[in-house]
Amino acid sequence: MGGGTAFLSAYDSVLRQWPGEVDTVDVPSAYGTTRVHVTGPKNGTPLVLLPGGGATSVVWFANVGALAAAHRVYAPDLMGDIGRSVHDGAPLRGADDLVAWLDTLFDALRLDAAHLCGHSYGAWIALNYALRAPHRITRLALLDPTDCFAGMSPAYLLRALPVLIRPTAGRVEAFHRWETGRTPENPAWRAFLGSTAQARRSKVVRMRRPKADELRTCAVPTLVLLAARSRAHNARKVAPRARRLMPGATVDLLPNASHHSLPTEQPAELDRVLRRFLA
Repeated sequence: MGGGTAFLSAYDSVLRQWPGEVDTVDVPSAYGTTRVHVTGPKNGTPLVLLPGGGATSVVWFANVGALAAAHRVYAPDLMGDIGRSVHDGAPLRGADDLVAWLDTLFDALRLDAAHLCGHSYGAWIALNYALRAPHRITRLALLDPTDCFAGMSPAYLLRALPVLIRPTAGRVEAFHRWETGRTPENPAWRAFLGSTAQARRSKVVRMRRPKADELRTCAVPTLVLLAARSRAHNARKVAPRARRLMPGATVDLLPNASHHSLPTEQPAELDRVLRRFLA
């Protein structure tokens, strides 16, 4: 929530890369104020995009053009995480609070029903919301979801620890390069990643895996799209577990994608899969 001048400037620079007209709204709730970026035709099917932790809503810069062709896209900054949402209200104690926050957001945006897509931590929030409020979700897309079907890699958590405890631009960039195997091609996104070291978050909720019985009874049409090269977990082990726990879901792997690069480095392939599923 908030951050230094360099972070906010880098955030705005990435947001300026969003094509078309983008409206910005601040939605009040018991937890604080949520910043939401809205684009796409007003009569388009609503699509809510939840980013991964530390990525903010601007992460969708490479995908939003294609997705907004047929959808009214709503991209919030997560409550409690970095970005322009302000967590100055009720505490976030667990998944129930995040579900209540998202429910309030749906109410304020007048979304009786919408497609919901989340990446990483955002996918975990999206799944929990779909399990508790299935009547509000028409389709659910989970992009390399963490702690939904299996735990995260100990090696990944060990690498992430210094970034979480004492972040610096160098540590953030090195962690991203280790996980993706490359330096981001987009200069604005590269600058944004470095700037997140000075951004402030109030509370990223500890992720607890949903119960197997909850997953098996989920009736929302679901896509689980895993990054084949993800270091957050072993995607080839997560895939069969996801198929077993959610037998009605479509489970697929995106070749050559890593966990952190999934939304930004292969936009054409990701857009193709998402648009086919959401159509």
